[in-house]
Amino acid sequence: MPRTAEAKQRLREEQRAHILEAAKRVFARKGLAATVDDVAIEAGVSHGLAYRYFANKEAIFSELIKQALQAPSADLQRVRDMPGTPGERLKWLLSAFVESRRQPESFLLLGQVLSSERAPDELRELVRQRSQDLQGTFRQLIVESQETFEVAAGDPDQLVRALFACVDGLTRWAMYDPEHYHEHFPDAEIFWRLLKP
Repeated sequence: MPRTAEAKQRLREEQRAHILEAAKRVFARKGLAATVDDVAIEAGVSHGLAYRYFANKEAIFSELIKQALQAPSADLQRVRDMPGTPGERLKWLLSAFVESRRQPESFLLLGQVLSSERAPDELRELVRQRSQDLQGTFRQLIVESQETFEVAAGDPDQLVRALFACVDGLTRWAMYDPEHYHEHFPDAEIFWRLLKP
């Protein structure tokens, strides 16, 4: 019995997603030195099949960056509009931010964009702007939470930098010790306790 058009479309979407998951791992490890062949090998597909879905490695990389920028912590307007105290909103954002780093490949990719001279300028600017927006939202919520005594007093810029340095350092740890990364990754509650008065 031949496949329906819907079944064929679903199969194409699954295959594309499978290639992108493999590409995420490859680009997180190799950066822009990765090739379409590397991606095809990681995905266990033919070189030609990878090209059926993506014109070149730049198209794959660009799609991965766009996906990474849609992480749960990226819905910043939603966080600003959430009901609850500033501290409750901050805790929610912090939790989403930390949980998204449990799958470090996307964030290692974002780091590749910022550190590689070969990354397209438009992608670099997109990542830089997204990072500034996220840090700005954290800063705003920290200031508001300090006013309600839900967060410790102190320079909000330094608190944001310390928070990002901790989480980014843990994410980079995944490159050096991937077997134990998930086993030892702290819960979001640990980070929250660092901010509490």
